[in-house]
Amino acid sequence: MTPRITRTKPAFVSHSAETGTNYTIYIDAPNARPRPGPLAAVLVMDGDYMFDAAAKAARSLGHEGRIPPTAVVGVGYGTGFGKPGNFRGRDYTPTASPDEPESGGGDRFLAYLTGTLWPELARRLPLRAEGRAIAGHSLGSLLALHALFQERPFFDLALASAPSIWWDGRSILGLASRLRDRQPVLRGHLYLCAGGDDTPSMAADLGLLERQLRDRPFDGLRVDSERFPGRDHYDVLPHSMRAGLAALLG
Repeated sequence: MTPRITRTKPAFVSHSAETGTNYTIYIDAPNARPRPGPLAAVLVMDGDYMFDAAAKAARSLGHEGRIPPTAVVGVGYGTGFGKPGNFRGRDYTPTASPDEPESGGGDRFLAYLTGTLWPELARRLPLRAEGRAIAGHSLGSLLALHALFQERPFFDLALASAPSIWWDGRSILGLASRLRDRQPVLRGHLYLCAGGDDTPSMAADLGLLERQLRDRPFDGLRVDSERFPGRDHYDVLPHSMRAGLAALLG
């Protein structure tokens, strides 16, 4: 099952010198006059599919007064999964797998998000300097975890919905463990979740990460975790976006 592509028109196209790729950028932000600020912001991976759900969740939470004024930014490719021009298998993977020759470009993509895209967004919107959030689902969540598990993470708020921990022999667990060996402190907030009816392997892998962070916690890192009964890998998205944004930004 492939989720429905977003109906929102892109705000602009952003070229990345880091990856050599053009990215389709979607933005939903409070537009009151005078413009509110500074705004919280969340970058949403797979923006071609996830943007509408994330924007709807943020607007609803904002109207309820549960989160501050928030800019939701979808980062997409302008094309669907598995089609030419969609490089999620390259961009969202921190390590290279022999099964995917072009994989392992997570560091380059993260350099684009922090060094090219974020400054451009800051020129367009009054973004706050602290509490920068990144959100993803499935393989996009793997990138969100990688973004957080840095010595000095640019994104200190991470929403990982049904993360693809299985990638490359669960290499993300090793990356996090080695970071913990080097430094006991990692200041931030991680929200983990999955549908209660997701695959057993997805649930088991998420449990491995939860247990690792519980047994060898980072000082300063808050970890929230949740399961959504009756939801699978695909229909959990509206619930994970709403609950995750409320937890991270509320």
